[in-house]
Amino acid sequence: MIGFATLDIVALVFFMASWVGYHYAVELGPHAANSLNMRMNLRRQRWVQEAMARDNRIVDTQVMNGLQNGTAFFASTSLIAIGGALTLLQSADRVVAIFADLPLGETPTRAVWETKVIGLAVIFGYAFFKFAWSYRLFNYCVILIGALPSARAHTAEEASRAIHETVEMNISAGRHFNRGQRAFFFALAYLGWFLGPVAFIGFTAAVLTAMWRRQFGSDAARIFRHEAVGPVLPHEQDTP
Repeated sequence: MIGFATLDIVALVFFMASWVGYHYAVELGPHAANSLNMRMNLRRQRWVQEAMARDNRIVDTQVMNGLQNGTAFFASTSLIAIGGALTLLQSADRVVAIFADLPLGETPTRAVWETKVIGLAVIFGYAFFKFAWSYRLFNYCVILIGALPSARAHTAEEASRAIHETVEMNISAGRHFNRGQRAFFFALAYLGWFLGPVAFIGFTAAVLTAMWRRQFGSDAARIFRHEAVGPVLPHEQDTP
């Protein structure tokens, strides 16, 4: 990459490997079932089963509205972040001059600065698509909850199929929402690159450690530490 030092390339590779490795560990790895996200998927399954047992599902639609509103908020925030990142491209010359006066080592060139800013915008763009798709899936989930058959008027086969479809849609929506939030966290790590490759590596390691602890060692994760890990309904794994 023209204009970038070897350490910059090493830092970028570490950043990308951390993102992919964390995705594998939390969603696909041998310890993924112990993650907070996967344990909450079991609660999604229990929620739909409980909704199936009652005819009045006003509470369930209210819960879905809360999930949709949170997803819409993050989708809107992603668009604002994209606009802010692209605005930085118009101030490249001014920013380079400011960095030249700071004791941060080598001053970045305009091309280097613009490349980093575009990378940041790409991360927020990825987050937007994840949040937008999650919002759409939560919409579908509302429809599936409304389509759940009556607690008294259904066969065992109809109930099983309806629960499976609703749980799978709910889990898929939550999975994409989690990936969008993950992009936000790694965007914070990416900001370290503007201070230099060493800061980039340090920021990435700090964010990775914080995210790992939240999934496996936080107070929220320890709520389920005495729970026997059970299987979540099988579902197809899509791309990160």
